[in-house]
Amino acid sequence: MVEAAVSETAGFELEVIVKQIMGLTEGIEELEGKIKDKGKGVKGQGSLQSITGIGELSSTILLCSIGDIADFENKKKLAAYAGLVPRVYESNETVRHGRITKRGDKIFRTTLVQVTLIAIRYNDYLRSFYTRLRTKKGSGKAIIATARKLLGIIYDTLRNEWVFEDFNHFVLAENWQ
Repeated sequence: MVEAAVSETAGFELEVIVKQIMGLTEGIEELEGKIKDKGKGVKGQGSLQSITGIGELSSTILLCSIGDIADFENKKKLAAYAGLVPRVYESNETVRHGRITKRGDKIFRTTLVQVTLIAIRYNDYLRSFYTRLRTKKGSGKAIIATARKLLGIIYDTLRNEWVFEDFNHFVLAENWQ
């Protein structure tokens, strides 16, 4: 480690910054603990956690954002709620599709994308879907499309109350009902 000469004022400022970072870290840990506690016993928690990439914290965030799955008629309505559908510009006979709408909850969408990035690493089905799209459309669009695909799986999982024994091969647990 290289030692550098630091003035007394700079040393004091660094000390204050380090204390602030430690305080923020403690606050984040406390917040995560409270979120996890709120999620315990929420309907669908076990179903979502059986999906590779979805843990205790992310399942709570997803379930709280979705609410009652019966409120959504189909997967497309849930995707629209999450803001993962393309904008549509129509004028007379011209129809153009743009970027995603981002109309839903940002934390919900961010959590879904983070979960998707993990699931891509461990699930062959989602990885092959992502890889195929990445070569055609680029990585950004492929990640969003894969997140929407995973959201469809989440929809089916919550709607049918599935619990996966092996999500990577879509094997349901024997006593899922």
